[in-house]
Amino acid sequence: MRSIHTPFGDMTVAQEGVAIVSVDWGWGRDQDDTPLLREALAQLDAYFSGKLKTFDLPLAIEGTPFQRRVWQTMQQIPYGETRTYGDVAQELNSAARAVGGACGPTGCRSSFPAIASSGPAASAVIPGRRAGDQAADSRPRTDGGAALL
Repeated sequence: MRSIHTPFGDMTVAQEGVAIVSVDWGWGRDQDDTPLLREALAQLDAYFSGKLKTFDLPLAIEGTPFQRRVWQTMQQIPYGETRTYGDVAQELNSAARAVGGACGPTGCRSSFPAIASSGPAASAVIPGRRAGDQAADSRPRTDGGAALL
């Protein structure tokens, strides 16, 4: 794993084999140095500085079929836009609580697909908030990404 400072707090990217498996909030205890982790951090840095809108990284994010549907829906959120869990749930004909559950207690721990996908990257999925609302926590709730990746 390898960590980076972002405008929203520290993030740690984890790699297994030849793919990114997660992006978590916080600074990782161990700091590995691999070409893939260096590339992932370079792309995240470019993303947060507005120079990159899509990611090109190999991902191996595991999840249930429903989690994967949530993450795929989140990948379709255009760069710079936000959606609530309710918005995503409506697209999936599901419930906001189920979407939140698919993202986990930390706001999509494994959602690197939402933040780092080969398709459009999401800016944020925020529980109960819409773009322009003042959130108590200013970090985007994405993956992978996440995803997040």
